[in-house]
Amino acid sequence: MKYHPINPDLFLKNRKNFMAQLKPNSIAIFNSNDIYPISADSTLPFEQHRDIFYLSGVDQEESILVLFPDCPKKKHREVLFLRETNDHIAVWEGEKLTKEKAYETSGIKTVYWLKDLEKILFEMMTQCDTIYINTNEHYRASVETETREDRFTAWIKEKYPAHSVAKSNPILQRLRSVKDPIEIDLIQKACDITEAGFRRILEFVKPGVWEYEIEAEFMHEFLRKRSRKFAYTPIIASGKNANVLHYIQNNQQCQAGELILMDIGAEYANYASDMTRMVPVSGRFSKRQKEIYQAVLRVKNEATKMLVPGTLWEAYHVEVGKIMTRELLGLGLLDKADVQNENKEWPAYKKFFMHGTSHHMGLDTHDYGLLHEPMKANMVFTVEPGIYIPDEGFGIRLEDDVVIQESGEPFNLMRNIPIEAEEIEDLMKGN
Repeated sequence: MKYHPINPDLFLKNRKNFMAQLKPNSIAIFNSNDIYPISADSTLPFEQHRDIFYLSGVDQEESILVLFPDCPKKKHREVLFLRETNDHIAVWEGEKLTKEKAYETSGIKTVYWLKDLEKILFEMMTQCDTIYINTNEHYRASVETETREDRFTAWIKEKYPAHSVAKSNPILQRLRSVKDPIEIDLIQKACDITEAGFRRILEFVKPGVWEYEIEAEFMHEFLRKRSRKFAYTPIIASGKNANVLHYIQNNQQCQAGELILMDIGAEYANYASDMTRMVPVSGRFSKRQKEIYQAVLRVKNEATKMLVPGTLWEAYHVEVGKIMTRELLGLGLLDKADVQNENKEWPAYKKFFMHGTSHHMGLDTHDYGLLHEPMKANMVFTVEPGIYIPDEGFGIRLEDDVVIQESGEPFNLMRNIPIEAEEIEDLMKGN
């Protein structure tokens, strides 16, 4: 891993909070992700399953975490099973976790090699009544690939059919959505790396650069700052491309007079950041571009103020829609008749702003969080309104990541990333 070691107190607290919500005499099991094949002997880079990472800090393939808080044998209340390392593996693949290093990382004292899993798990299963399986129930999930977790779930349900089955996901959705101070510091680090990338490209952008060259500048800075990668596939959309919400081709040349929409974020220690900024290719916004830009910025600032404890996600978006409608009327993009005759299921403002304003963020860019439950302090949300005008050849979106506070306005993790149009113009002078 490129990132610095994480304080294991985070994982100790996470396990304690999770186990406190299990039914009596229950066991919960979490698997690492597979390394996914491409073709021949090629594979995708390994990405740890965020749940086992959240509960243990283990960032390695072929790992299993077992939690059994009521186990009669005290040492089996928290157990890690790891792929056994040896000198051959160290030479060909690099260092893997030893039992000692796994303890340092996770705070879990009992560590076994995977070859002992079935024998030890059998003993533990004879002592419990309920097994918690780990399913993916995120509202955006659409998974066709059978995962390692899926295979394990099928195996254990067949091998131990007399046990009751419960789900870990509802517990984790609530726990993971409220961030520990250590987590907020890690997300802040990811945001700081994103800031460094953005400041780098402000000195780089000029007419004639290609979208992929901007992407490369970001990646250069991210790697220099210990980020492994982008937190999600980056969007570098110049001119009319900004009207495609998930434009990821990043293969066009940036022309004088255009704007570039950059929806991009660094990851750090598996934690995401998620930023959107607009820059003028020529270093200055036109009068019309700035007019739309300032309207989007006003919506973002007003929407941010509404992210407070007790807010309901759905009601919040209704209120943001009202603010956006007011701005679109002021810009002449909507008139009163458009609003009076609108379809309540698809309000008039949706013609120019068709996506949501905020989503949970953390270990996943679209992080865990139950949208029907009120917002709480220490949840992290994006704020990302936009106005898209294909007829005028550009679209504008602005996005920050904020932490909900017990009282007052949210804390902006991207407060140091330039966003005012004049500041961006000043920083681009001389390009």
